[in-house]
Amino acid sequence: MTAPIPRDIPDLPAIPRTHRLLPSFVPAAAVVPPVRRPVAAILRVLLAGTAAAGVAFELRLGGAPRVLSHFAIQANLLLAGVMLLSARRAWTARRPLPAALTGAALLYITISGLVYHLLLTGAATPFSLTGTDTATAASSDWQGIANHLIHTVTPAAAVLEWLLLTSPGRLRLRRAATWMAYPLAYLAFLLARAELILPGTPGRHLYPFLDAETHGYQHTLANALLLGLACYALATLLVALDHARPNPIRHRAKTGFRLQPPVG
Repeated sequence: MTAPIPRDIPDLPAIPRTHRLLPSFVPAAAVVPPVRRPVAAILRVLLAGTAAAGVAFELRLGGAPRVLSHFAIQANLLLAGVMLLSARRAWTARRPLPAALTGAALLYITISGLVYHLLLTGAATPFSLTGTDTATAASSDWQGIANHLIHTVTPAAAVLEWLLLTSPGRLRLRRAATWMAYPLAYLAFLLARAELILPGTPGRHLYPFLDAETHGYQHTLANALLLGLACYALATLLVALDHARPNPIRHRAKTGFRLQPPVG
C-alpha cells in the first residue's frame, strides 16, 4: 500500500536570491602583450635631437639668460625631454607617457610656431619684426638655421609625431584649462622681467605685442587676453582632432588561437 497523500502540502523554503554577476573589466595590458616600437623610438630621439640642436645654436649666438627667457626655447626644451622619455618607453614596450604631459608639450610647441609665423614674421601684422635689427640679425646663416629649427621644423615634426605615432582619443577637454597655467605664469614672468631691466635697454621686452613700455599695460594685457583665448581655442581644437583622427598604430592581438567561422 502507498502512503496517503496529505491534504495540506507544507510551504517550501524560499530559494535564496543570487546576486547578478557584474562584468569585470580587465586592463588591456593583461590581454594584449606589450609591443616594442623601435621605429617610433628612433624618430622621437631624432625629434628631441633637432629641438636640442636649435636651442644649442641659439645659446651659442646669444646670452643664456635672454635666450632661455623665450617661450619657444622653453617649449623646445620641454619637447626634447618629453620625446626622450617617450622614446625610452616605446623602445622598452612600456605604457606611453600621460596624455596631460604629451598634450602640453604639443600645445606649447605649436603655439611657439604659430606666434612666430603669424605675428612676429607676418608682414600684415603690426608686431612683425621684419625690417628691424632682430630681423637683420636673423639673416645670418647660423641664426637663420636656429630660427628655422625652433619655430618651423620642431613644431611641424611634433604635430606629425602626434598624428602618426600616437593612439587617438587620449587627450581630455578638462586638461585644456590646466594647460593654460604655464602661459599665464610665463606672462607674469615677462612683466616682472621687464620691470627689473632698465628702460631703454635692448631686449627688455622680448615680444612687441607684450611691450608695456610702448603700448601701456592696458593694451598689453588686452593683447595677452586675446592671445590666451586663442591658445585655449587651439587646445580645444587639438582635443577635438585627437578624438576624430584615425588610429595609426592599431595592432592585431596575438591570442594563441584562431577563431573559425561556424560550420553550416
